[in-house]
Amino acid sequence: MAPTPETLLPSVVEATAKATAATIEKIGYTNLTLQPEDPIFKLLGECMSDSDPHKINLSVGAYRDEQGRPWVLPVVQKAKAVLLNDPAANHEYFGLDGNKSFNEASARLILGDGSPALREKRYTAVQTVSGTGANRLGSDFLAKFRPGTVYITNPTWGNHPKIFSASGLRVIEYQYWNANTRSINFDILLDTLQTAEQGSIFVLHACAHNPTGLDPTHDQWKQIAQIMKEKDHFPFFDCAYQGFASGDLDVDVWAVRYFVSQGFDLLCAQSFSKNFGLYSERAGCLTGVFLDGQVAKMVHSQLCALVRCSISNAPAFGAKVVDLVLKDQALTEEWKENLKTMASRITSMRAKVLSHLTQLETPGNWSHITSQIGMFSYTGLTVSQVAAIKTKFHVYMTDEGRISMAGLNESNVEQFARAVDWVVRNA
Repeated sequence: MAPTPETLLPSVVEATAKATAATIEKIGYTNLTLQPEDPIFKLLGECMSDSDPHKINLSVGAYRDEQGRPWVLPVVQKAKAVLLNDPAANHEYFGLDGNKSFNEASARLILGDGSPALREKRYTAVQTVSGTGANRLGSDFLAKFRPGTVYITNPTWGNHPKIFSASGLRVIEYQYWNANTRSINFDILLDTLQTAEQGSIFVLHACAHNPTGLDPTHDQWKQIAQIMKEKDHFPFFDCAYQGFASGDLDVDVWAVRYFVSQGFDLLCAQSFSKNFGLYSERAGCLTGVFLDGQVAKMVHSQLCALVRCSISNAPAFGAKVVDLVLKDQALTEEWKENLKTMASRITSMRAKVLSHLTQLETPGNWSHITSQIGMFSYTGLTVSQVAAIKTKFHVYMTDEGRISMAGLNESNVEQFARAVDWVVRNA
């Protein structure tokens, strides 16, 4: 086994550090340090190396079936078989904007078949490396052509602040989660919208807010849109869970379509990792809607220019799977049933967690478990309770108490609830 800094003598560690510093200075590197490991992947690594047979992995946002296994959607299996048996299939490049048929299908999915933006050709859609790539492409575009301070929720998906900061944009967080009520800090959200500099950029979670699982109501979305309109703020939607959150493709993107109906120019990052289970295939799209069709064309050209000097060409296979399903009515209907299967299982796990905690008379109010939606639940456990549940019960979740509901099933949900009950009482 290779030695680690912890196993080396202090004198050896010091000598090694001096040699490394001398090399850095000689080569001319500046500000070069060892980057800390990503906390999610670090946590996953800890879980994978844990030999306890009863461990529960609630760390990574990937769907698991009732047996705790990755689930390849049946409709995806069918689409893959069609593609792999197509004698005309090849591995040629797409254009800079990717698979055009996939892009059109993605835009139609998020905006709706009857969207005036589609009919009037006031939209653009560019294939990306999943939702992460869509966020980065949109961020780079805004930094270059429509800069402004970016407001993101606290908490949010861990990549949001990194992506927008990496594009050179100033990022400000506002407190979205109310730890006392375990609900949205809606007054703070409205105040942030009102006090933000005119023309700021707001990153909005289209549905199933990550990590809290708390979404504004329709009336609250209307209030958000009204203030954003008055302040000329730019909406940047991140949509990673369409159809996966509620099981209904239209319900989950109500907010996006409402903002379009109110005449906003906006961008929306779409991911097909969760709702198609295509995690490693990196299928995504950046869709934009604009008041002017000529502006849409200009934006499209500039997005393609940004693609050319970053990824040059998006990966093909996942996009082909999605495209095939979305343009075949029978496959689309089957996909909708697959979505309901995933969404309903997660909803069932939420209900069972609440039921067990209620039976155990666990201190506190746990109704937020079922009022939240989507893959994640923000439990409200403290950092010390999270540490205790990992050490004593081998339950793995992020330090802020976020769990992936998909990691629960009939065989471990009571075990999880009992672990929560213990740490709430004792840690």
